[in-house]
Amino acid sequence: MKEHEGRRRFLARATGAIAALVGVTIGIPLAGYTIIPAFKRRKPVWMDIGPVEALRTGVPTELELVLSVKDGWHKTNKKKSVWAAKDSTGQIIVYSPICTHLGCGYRWVQKKQSFLCPCHNSVFALDGKVIKGPAPRPLDRLPVKMDGDRILTRYKEFKAGISRQIAL
Repeated sequence: MKEHEGRRRFLARATGAIAALVGVTIGIPLAGYTIIPAFKRRKPVWMDIGPVEALRTGVPTELELVLSVKDGWHKTNKKKSVWAAKDSTGQIIVYSPICTHLGCGYRWVQKKQSFLCPCHNSVFALDGKVIKGPAPRPLDRLPVKMDGDRILTRYKEFKAGISRQIAL
């Protein structure tokens, strides 16, 4: 009788070990395929937003770019805009199009020589600094580099409503 119980216990443990091995063999790749991509950060890509000739000194221009977003197997293209300006020294500045207060879109008003956010009346200078309003920080600058006569930037979005700049 004891020999029979020993054999039964051995077979139960062997079956459990085989089932665990099969589970691990299937589970690890499945977890890697489904869960790990959610934790990967997208690598920012340099995107062409136009020629330098499109900018006039002291006059910000809203420029469009096409952002390719890959979500699993699905790839979509989204149109985004940025504000670009050339300052008096010839340096090119590119701003995120999102107000730092609550994430609304803002615009340049030539008559007032400032950026205005219509949601809560934040006002920003050409250099992005807050002139007036509830905005907690200056406009968010995006990285810029030149490729010949073309302006390149890396599009990013930042958390609104806080004094520190935190990329999403």
